[in-house]
Amino acid sequence: MSAAPGGEGKGRPWARLVGVVCRKELKDSLRDRRSLLSALLFPLVGPVLVAGVLTFVARRETSERPVLVPVVGRSEAPELVRYLEQNGVVLRDPPDDVERAVRDGEADVVLVIPEGHGAALRAATPAKVELVSDSSRSTGSRAERKLRELLQTYGGTIGALRLVARGVHPELAQAVEVVEVDLATPQQLGARLFGMIPMFVLLGAFVGGMYVATDSTAGERERGSLEPLLCNPVSRGALVVGKWLATVVFAAATALLTLAISAFVLGRVPLDALGMSFGLTPSQILGLCAAVLPLVLFAPALQLCVATFARTFKEAQTYLSFAMFLPMLPGIFLGLAPFKSAPWMSAVPILGQQVMLTDLMNGRPVPALSHVLSAASALLLTGLCLRFAASLLRRERIVFGR
Repeated sequence: MSAAPGGEGKGRPWARLVGVVCRKELKDSLRDRRSLLSALLFPLVGPVLVAGVLTFVARRETSERPVLVPVVGRSEAPELVRYLEQNGVVLRDPPDDVERAVRDGEADVVLVIPEGHGAALRAATPAKVELVSDSSRSTGSRAERKLRELLQTYGGTIGALRLVARGVHPELAQAVEVVEVDLATPQQLGARLFGMIPMFVLLGAFVGGMYVATDSTAGERERGSLEPLLCNPVSRGALVVGKWLATVVFAAATALLTLAISAFVLGRVPLDALGMSFGLTPSQILGLCAAVLPLVLFAPALQLCVATFARTFKEAQTYLSFAMFLPMLPGIFLGLAPFKSAPWMSAVPILGQQVMLTDLMNGRPVPALSHVLSAASALLLTGLCLRFAASLLRRERIVFGR
């Protein structure tokens, strides 16, 4: 077996050379704690963070904390005050400056009963009340929602009694009865709340392989080990594919671990309190894995191209850090402007995976054509990226630094 100039080799099976390079990169990466931490810690961050926030929200919604409401003008509406107290609202004395108290968070909501409220009720005219709140603060949403519901019920009861006193059936005042039929299942409601999970899974495909791709290209060039490696009887294509496979291992492990931890952690969040549920069947899990697999192949190839082109290890890290925004864009776009998924979207890397993962988590089946288009486009782009990376390693100014 002889070594040809430029590192192109003959005599060994190509697949065996790829395996040798892949094992070499895996050993180097496994020795480095940073690559292991990036592959093992990231899957814990996103799912645990989402689960913690949801658990906090669920416990707050089911808590039996009293609703404290300061009331201005309590003497103007003694019947209303009595009704609120009978329904679990704890009334407090009003602050000196109502608006300042609400802005500073001293009160979640303040009920203001203006003068003449009782006279308006006796005259059978609309009696106004004011709810002073700050919609930019989420802490007062529970108190404001409960108080608003009680006031609407109180007003509706008085209106119905007025009609009865005049010999009119209350239903005559209701010309249209709106009956809401919500077809969303508890799992679909939960999946809508878990919209960030697909984004975390896609991010895992980028985060897991980022350090391996950077260290095996720009890192080796800085350490001066790339030139001796290219002198071995290994073709540039086999060298790039071997490095790519090692990167794929870490990317796949991170993405799949993120998915597994998400299913495990979110399944233990008390979603019943929010009217939601979360659960994945074996077929859904297989579908999720099949949906993310094309990106696991494409992302490392793209990272290898960028890291090979970069001048230094730090420059490669900078470029790849900007590339981390790519898996975030579809999730942000779908959150702001949701639209119905179509098969052609599966052919667009990252967007296709985001759409398929979201559909699967909502319990909607993903057509086989979508998986085929996703895999075909990913394999095509992966091949182009690997070919370009191999061509870069044939350029002296890339190998020896620019």
